[in-house]
Amino acid sequence: MDGTLVDTEPYWLIAETSLMADFGYKWRIEDQKHCLGGPLPRVGAYMFDLVNSESPEFFVRELVQRVESQFIAGLNFMPGARELMEEIYAAGIPMGLVSASPRNLVDATLNSLSSDYFSVSISSNEVSVSKPNPESYLKAAEALGVVISDCLILEDSRPGIAAAQASGALVLAIPHLVEVAEHPRTLVVDSLVDLDLKNLATMIHERISQ
Repeated sequence: MDGTLVDTEPYWLIAETSLMADFGYKWRIEDQKHCLGGPLPRVGAYMFDLVNSESPEFFVRELVQRVESQFIAGLNFMPGARELMEEIYAAGIPMGLVSASPRNLVDATLNSLSSDYFSVSISSNEVSVSKPNPESYLKAAEALGVVISDCLILEDSRPGIAAAQASGALVLAIPHLVEVAEHPRTLVVDSLVDLDLKNLATMIHERISQ
């Protein structure tokens, strides 16, 4: 969801920067990279360690509240993401939305969509272990009634890509601020712009036939 379907990373960056500024800390690009993709408990613990004030849980609550207010004001899609989502939906291919964000942020995203594109959604509230553990993706596949090895997962962050790879699915990585190591079941693209079902299917066929 974050950074793959919708361009929420700027919202997280605004929330992280403003929250840490309240404690006299200047949020750096290195901090942003470290926290990219969550999960939120890790981000909260990281922020707490930097300023040694309040608690990790406080930072998680504050971040979510600040980001949610921006979500409600309106969301922007990642380049090419909406077009690909609509083409997949029109083709009758089932989709699940899986996120390390809490349920209220997932619902805010779903409510911003014009159609019920996703048959299933999994948030951090529905799993016992967040990404990079693959539990969220395995639960989504089970809820969709499909075999995980037949699924394609789109991810942009290091924890998300690791979770997708560990699940056994094919992975389409659109990395943001991170490097992606070679992996036999992972395709890497710079952007979803101009990526349609036809050339996506060609990419997948070439990879699995190697």
